[in-house]
Amino acid sequence: MNRYYKLGLVAAALTLTLAACAKSSTSETSSSAATTAVPMASASAGAMTAANGAMASDGAKVYQTNCSSCHQATGEGVPSTFPPLAGNATVVGDATKVIHIVKYGLKGQIVAKGVTYNGEMPAWGTQLSDADIAAAVTYIRSSWGNKAGAVTTAEVKAVAQ
Repeated sequence: MNRYYKLGLVAAALTLTLAACAKSSTSETSSSAATTAVPMASASAGAMTAANGAMASDGAKVYQTNCSSCHQATGEGVPSTFPPLAGNATVVGDATKVIHIVKYGLKGQIVAKGVTYNGEMPAWGTQLSDADIAAAVTYIRSSWGNKAGAVTTAEVKAVAQ
């Protein structure tokens, strides 16, 4: 029984990884940018705005569509597979680091909340606009108990590889 449980966990992790890869991969024959990246919705009167003027709900939409399959809707990630964003020191630390990770991706070992992860996060800078990245990063820096400042589109533009 224990062996089947472990195989099930490996299968689930592989499925999540393949889904994330398929979701973020691009092809000249497909319109992946149109299907994987969600542009920011237009502002509606009376809606709450983040400090940078981006709609708070826009960051949530971008996150839900592009990030939650790995990091989960709760920001808790998947143990030993995808790091948590909730309570993650990198997320609430220097905004430039988080922007760089989202914009250009990340490969190799990292430590989040005392756990080592060794995977790959795709670069979203080719699929999301700087405004979308700003909204998503603002969302993760202020959700699930995280209490960090908003990120502007200008800050995202300024981060170079």
